[in-house]
This record gives sequence, C-alpha cells and structure tokens, in this order.
Amino acid sequence: MKIFFIVLFFAAIVMIAILISMSVMSKNWNAPGLIDKKLTRCPDKPNCVCSEYKDDIKHYIEPIYISENIDSLALLNKILADMGGNIKSEQDNYIAVTFTSSVFNFIDDLEIRIDKENKMIHIRSAARVGYSDFGVNRKRVEQLRHVFDKNADSLKN
Repeated sequence: MKIFFIVLFFAAIVMIAILISMSVMSKNWNAPGLIDKKLTRCPDKPNCVCSEYKDDIKHYIEPIYISENIDSLALLNKILADMGGNIKSEQDNYIAVTFTSSVFNFIDDLEIRIDKENKMIHIRSAARVGYSDFGVNRKRVEQLRHVFDKNADSLKN
C-alpha cells in the first residue's frame, strides 16, 4: 500500500511538471493570423472553433452577424476587455486577443476578422497547447456573440 502512494505521489509530480512546461511553451507562441485574408483553419484537435470554414463540421461555429451600421470594432474591443482579453494586435479588420486560464496560465488565442462586405464577424478561438479544452473556446465565442448581440441591439434603439 505504501508503494502505491509513493508511485501516485511521483505520478502527480510528473503531471504537474508537464502542465507547467506546457504553460511555459504556450507563452512563446503567437496567434496564427490571417492567411489569404482568412482566419487559419483549426488543427485536428477539439480545442479550436472557427466560423470561417463551414466544411469543417467539428470546429465550425456561426459567425456574428452585423445588422446595422455600428462601430463593431469599438464594441468588440470593449467586450473583449470586459471578458478579460488582452489585445495583442489590431488592424482595421482584424483583432488578435489572448486569454489566460486561471490554472497553470495556459494561453488561448481568439482572432477576429471583420467582413464588412458580407456584414459578419468571423471568429477563431483556440488553445495554443494541449489536445482538449473541455469546450472553453466554444463557450468563449458563444459568450462573445451573446454580449455583442445584446449590446448591438441596445445601440440600435
């Protein structure tokens, strides 16, 4: 029984060391950015969602639709700051934001491409390291959509 607890203790130490090293690795990467004026496709892992590619059923999430002439960039910046995002890059139609988890400080990237011509906001949200994110990125995008739609509706009135 004593050996079992010793093995369990060392296994826990190794797991914590792996998680800490993954956290450090995630800080050394950047968001992939735009490729051919589109957000990057998700890798073959469940820790990413993207509205840019309908054919990628596992990772697809609906874009945010812009119904009125509102300053979507300013509204997005406010919402992302309120959600705890750290804006890393901003251009006229692109925003790159990072979110840091409270445990082990893992970094997730959220990227936004505003498609003014089609009146939609495309979003890609992904964990930088690991395999699963337990749905965190999908929930983050749904929260962003909900708050954006609510605030956009109030700006119309």
